[in-house]
Amino acid sequence: MRIFITILVAITFFACKNKEAKKEPKKMEPVAKKDFTWQGANLYFLLTDRFNNGDTSNDVNFDRTDKAATLRGFEGGDLKGITAKINDGYFTKLGINAIWLTPIVEQVHGKVDEGTGNTYGFHGYWTKDWTKIDPNFGTSDDLHKLVKTAHENGIRILLDAVINHTGPVTEKDPVWPQEWVRTSPQCTYDNYKNTVSCTLVKNLPDIKTESNEEVALPPQLVAKWKEEGRYEEEVEELNTFFEKTGFPRAPRFYIMKWLTDYIREYGIDGYRVDTVKHVEENVWQEFRKACDIAFEEYKTNHPNNQLEDEFYLVGEVYNYNVSSGKDFNFGDKTVNYFDKAFNSLINFEFKWNAKQLPNYEALFTRYDSILDTKLEGYGTLNYISSHDDGAPFDVDRKVPFDAITKLLLTPGASQMYYGDESSRVLKVEGAVGDANLRSLMNWNEIDTNPETQALLSHAQKLGKFRDNHPSVGGGDHCMITYEPYVFKRTMNKGEINDKVVIGLELPKGAKTLEISTVFEDGTNLRDQYSKKTVTVKEGKVIIDSPFSIVLLEETNENID
Repeated sequence: MRIFITILVAITFFACKNKEAKKEPKKMEPVAKKDFTWQGANLYFLLTDRFNNGDTSNDVNFDRTDKAATLRGFEGGDLKGITAKINDGYFTKLGINAIWLTPIVEQVHGKVDEGTGNTYGFHGYWTKDWTKIDPNFGTSDDLHKLVKTAHENGIRILLDAVINHTGPVTEKDPVWPQEWVRTSPQCTYDNYKNTVSCTLVKNLPDIKTESNEEVALPPQLVAKWKEEGRYEEEVEELNTFFEKTGFPRAPRFYIMKWLTDYIREYGIDGYRVDTVKHVEENVWQEFRKACDIAFEEYKTNHPNNQLEDEFYLVGEVYNYNVSSGKDFNFGDKTVNYFDKAFNSLINFEFKWNAKQLPNYEALFTRYDSILDTKLEGYGTLNYISSHDDGAPFDVDRKVPFDAITKLLLTPGASQMYYGDESSRVLKVEGAVGDANLRSLMNWNEIDTNPETQALLSHAQKLGKFRDNHPSVGGGDHCMITYEPYVFKRTMNKGEINDKVVIGLELPKGAKTLEISTVFEDGTNLRDQYSKKTVTVKEGKVIIDSPFSIVLLEETNENID
């Protein structure tokens, strides 16, 4: 076994040296903004309605007062609640540099009951009007303040884009015209056509995104806008948009106009795009262009308000696995959704890799290899739990520390679902299906439970280290020693030159780390997990701490 480990270390070290030799030379110009790469982002995903209630006066709208099934009604979370937590420093302490919100557009006013009890559109995916923020979530001023506050704190904002479907038909929400939507057949998912040209589920009208035929506005939308006194303004904006772009007045282009308005007006940094594989791939290339144009317009009008120079698109291609590289296979057709469209796709494979691979090194090496080969130039977004995946990595929260460690230290961007950092429950008595995954954020436990506080502290240390060092998620991984398990992450790309050393599963108390391949003798280092400082001597450092984790970075502090 020892012989095998020695050979493994030697091979890994040789491979890492060769890979790093191909990197660009370090650029010496000062970086104006904090180093960041979307490929290693530390993203926080939350249900707007379930995170934090900042304004109880907007909790009930449109007479949504019928009793809902467990966790299937509006609970009060809103934009003000998110802004309050940004101001409190909650996200900063977690090292979060991007927040993805579920859709905030106006939802259907009525309810549905498909055997699970009354359900309202609290989750945001049942659109009634793309042009207006649902009052349950807040106002235009609230969104302006949220984006401004986030940017001031170095946090990017992603909204959620739905082009595939409207909300369901209810007693208050009639179906849109047949020129706009189809109501059958229901998708069977056994080939490309039966995944794209169909309705996701019963009573969820599917936008005819394949159509280039010009259509008039839905009469119910016209009536709504007239009642709200903004019909002429909306029509004038649409006329300007279609004249400027040359797009036909087909259903998908109306929706693209309405979605890109959130870029032009509010300066959001990106979109997470819903139900990508249920829409023709050319639509996402068109959406990419429309988003880029809108983002350039915003930057021209607000030159000092943006954290990034490019707009970010991450797609939800349900069941996409990072091992497939850029391709998604429908069985009868393969599609590359990255092509002229997405920067990244959500990775449905990570939770299985985190369970099945034998150790951290196997997990980290796998992702480092894929990102350097199959996905070179693009990214992946890893997660351990989400709002619609009924088989999370740790549904009972039995190994929450391990889950957070794997999520935040695996190469690629990380998607921390609200409450991953605090063991929010994913099984709720009385809840059915995905409602279990959408419980209220457990703020009381964060305030009072020592075990929850210990997990949060662990997530904060790893998250802050990840935020401070883009090499952790976006750089190259290389094992230094197998026992004790020590590895380095390095990044030399553009203006970013970053390197760190991390140790896991180390002995508590004094531990010796061999780091001569990263830091020279005499270099002062800080362990950001224990806050201990040391100096490199004879290629090694000794960290004496009560923890089994070490996060080493260079420091300018003088060490006695």
